[in-house]
Amino acid sequence: MTTGVNHAHDDTGGKPVRLGELEAQIMDLLWSGESMTVRDIINRLPGEPAYTTIATVLSNLRKKELVCTGKDGHSTLYGACLTREEHTARAMRHALDASGNRKASILHFVEGMSEADQQLLRDFLLGGE
Repeated sequence: MTTGVNHAHDDTGGKPVRLGELEAQIMDLLWSGESMTVRDIINRLPGEPAYTTIATVLSNLRKKELVCTGKDGHSTLYGACLTREEHTARAMRHALDASGNRKASILHFVEGMSEADQQLLRDFLLGGE
């Protein structure tokens, strides 16, 4: 992301943000790491979304603290405030918090993981990366 985009701090308390279809498409573009203008986003989305639609979605994503803004001359640049992985981790933490039985949920989750993912987890827990 270019240095012109200001990053927000996490005031959401770790609560995950659900993304609608258009929001997810926009976040996919921004998670590529490149800051974009509204016009850049429109040019990369399928179809011909209206400028006002994309501007409104970006405003909503900014309120959800997923999108940060900056300036490049007269243009506003939009970029992701957190990575896709941070967003996913936030959703996973929320799911565990809401599960009612954290231990059982973790165990079911791990049992459903591939052997390779289980090994990755073992390595991490044993101090490796």
